Amino acid sequence: MVGASSCYASPLCTWLVAACMSVPDGGGDSRQAAVALQSGRRSRRRRQLGKCSAAASGNRGSGGSIQALVTSCLDFAPCSHYYNNNNNYSNSNSNALSSLFGFNTVSLNRTQRRLNRASASGGVMAVAMEMEKEAAVNKKPPMEQRRVVVTGMGVETSLGHDPDTFYENLLQGNSGISQIENFDCSEFPTRIAGEIKSFSTEGWVAPKLSKRMDKFMLYLLTAGKKALADGGVTEEVMEEFDKARCGVLIGSSMGGMKVFHDAIEALKISYKKMNPFCVPFATTNMGSAMLAMDLGWMGPNYSIAAACATSNFCILNSANHIIKGEADVMLCGGSDSVIIPIGLGGFVACRALSQRNNDPTRASRPWDTNRDGFVMGEGAGVLLLEELEHAKKRGATIYAEFLGGSFTCDAYHMTEPHPDGAGVKLCIERALAHAGVSKEQVNYVNAHATSTPAGDLKEYLALANCFGQNPEIRINSTKSMIGHLLGAAGAVEAVATVQAIRTGWIHPNINLENPDNGVDTKLLVGPKKERLNITAALSNSFGFGGHNSSIIFAPYK
Repeated sequence: MVGASSCYASPLCTWLVAACMSVPDGGGDSRQAAVALQSGRRSRRRRQLGKCSAAASGNRGSGGSIQALVTSCLDFAPCSHYYNNNNNYSNSNSNALSSLFGFNTVSLNRTQRRLNRASASGGVMAVAMEMEKEAAVNKKPPMEQRRVVVTGMGVETSLGHDPDTFYENLLQGNSGISQIENFDCSEFPTRIAGEIKSFSTEGWVAPKLSKRMDKFMLYLLTAGKKALADGGVTEEVMEEFDKARCGVLIGSSMGGMKVFHDAIEALKISYKKMNPFCVPFATTNMGSAMLAMDLGWMGPNYSIAAACATSNFCILNSANHIIKGEADVMLCGGSDSVIIPIGLGGFVACRALSQRNNDPTRASRPWDTNRDGFVMGEGAGVLLLEELEHAKKRGATIYAEFLGGSFTCDAYHMTEPHPDGAGVKLCIERALAHAGVSKEQVNYVNAHATSTPAGDLKEYLALANCFGQNPEIRINSTKSMIGHLLGAAGAVEAVATVQAIRTGWIHPNINLENPDNGVDTKLLVGPKKERLNITAALSNSFGFGGHNSSIIFAPYK
């Protein structure tokens, strides 16, 4: 049915239909051919359609068998014979069928009547030509590839609350890992994290909301607004935006865990003690929604939760909205804040966290043989993505160009990477293809590298397989200094990647003292920052569930 619909819409098919309907009755041979065709249909569904065609032919009276066959095919809504044998079908089912197969019965019937009248008067070919002209007029011209650029960035991290301070600390090799101070964790085997010690929403979020919202939403709102400010989007500039073409896609892996936990504690006393905002403020989509409400942006707005790959999923989908012409401006990234008892306890139960409590700044050590798990972090990262011509028109500063990316799934295990890294390799290869760049053009990789025994090595082997022949390739891990920000990790690391493109400096890998067996340190950045003229940069993020994501940035030219 779908094939018939798409075929019918083709001008070529219109000519073929017209030619078929202009063929005179072929007599017995033609009828025998039609009968042979119907007898060859073995499935019950095809036999039923054959009866429909025969019924349609009978209703139309005269005309050759070829004409009857083609005409009945054109009128491919279910016929009366079909409904007579299926009394359980109601009008609602008919409407549902029309919707399912994507055709408009009214429109097709109108076209059918035109063809029937033309057939009777011998003017079928003229109608076909008229329909072809209409199709040519209504056909949309092909859209030129829309380019996507980064024009603003915002962060909330343990190493800084703006992109420049954050990246300068990374370049200096400073660690943001410390003892947890937000709550008493003395009973936990892990007592360290990349905790944000000082944070203020003043001037960014209304005080009333600040008291009610979960931290993940507060980080999201402040980082999002800081990205706008960084991109030069003042109130005057905002007034010139078409807000129906501006969207927000900032995800979260864990959502409002603190708000939800507090609601459970209140419920132990009475439901009357529960915060009336506990449900909406706990959902992962509400951060994007609240930011859009604040800005009045009416374009694409939702949230993606793909564990620790969340941010990259959001960034790539935001870019695709711009490329497809559905938006001109997108705020995108991720935010998470789960350094609370239930969050810490959950990851301790997974046996995923480092227990190097006496030396927190050296706890996160990707690719080092003495690594014993990842270190939790918190915060948010937001990119302001913009269509190139839109950015140029308003005179925006362009930091970098987004070239493309990809997603894949390991389809192997909830928490463990695939043994041969097949999903990661496929993701990188597809990202390169989508971005239109070769392996040789990529000379910088901001790796996922969380400091876990299995994950680091599997990713390294995949990267070495893809880029190991490139003598200029340099690989580092931002998590060695800020820990793992879960759903926000990809966005914060995307900011670090764009900053590397802007400054020409790439940050070091700290705590890499005894490289794992099979790790060639020639591919890895050393303990000090390095100069690099980046041609194309890839940033990886992987998550529980086997979610893989890779995105690619390059200098704007």
